[in-house]
Amino acid sequence: MTISARPLAYRDGGTSLSGVLYRDDARPGPRPGIVLVHGGGGLDDHAKGQAARYAGLGYVVLACDMFGDGVAGDRARIIGCLTALRDDPALLARRGEAALAVLAADPGTTGRPAAVGFCFGGLAVLTMARAGADLAGVVSIHGTLATAAPAEPGSVRARVLACHGARDPHVPLAQVTAFAEEMDRAGADWELVMYGGAMHGFTHSDAAWTSVPGVAYHAKADARSFAAARAFLAEVVAA
Repeated sequence: MTISARPLAYRDGGTSLSGVLYRDDARPGPRPGIVLVHGGGGLDDHAKGQAARYAGLGYVVLACDMFGDGVAGDRARIIGCLTALRDDPALLARRGEAALAVLAADPGTTGRPAAVGFCFGGLAVLTMARAGADLAGVVSIHGTLATAAPAEPGSVRARVLACHGARDPHVPLAQVTAFAEEMDRAGADWELVMYGGAMHGFTHSDAAWTSVPGVAYHAKADARSFAAARAFLAEVVAA
């Protein structure tokens, strides 16, 4: 297995974006594509590591950029971007669609793509699904489940998997219940997996040292959510 990483510049309207395209060069020919959406810190080492992890399964993975050039490393600008995208679901969905378009244009991909997101990225991929994006499936991993723009009946074309930590104080049980009710009202093909003992950010191996309360790495939830996502993606891509 030889995972390559190629910088990929693209745009969403007037916003310049800088993603990274990952693939296993030992697997020739076109492969199914995944857009992988980073968490609140931007396209960081966690997102890149996860992109390489999923590329190891045989997918072409675009670790996309939701913030734009010059934002990473600037806390004030990051918070401003997060707030703007969270409060404008149409903008958030469009930013994700820009990544989908550039991935679809790559000659190394084939079929309907999927999307995987972590934390803020989970909100992003769910927002794309709610907006009717042409995706085979979306996976939200310790993502935000609440939304200002709930899915309308019949609007969700993608299959949905949400992986959630049962002890996540940032996404309390009331939001989980509301998400389940929303997906049912929309007639979506969805599933939810909850991991006992896991808090927010359970795939971040460095989260044990974070200063943010309620965020911690959980090895079992990390491994089990990856296994769940792997099985889910294999099924929806085959379908």
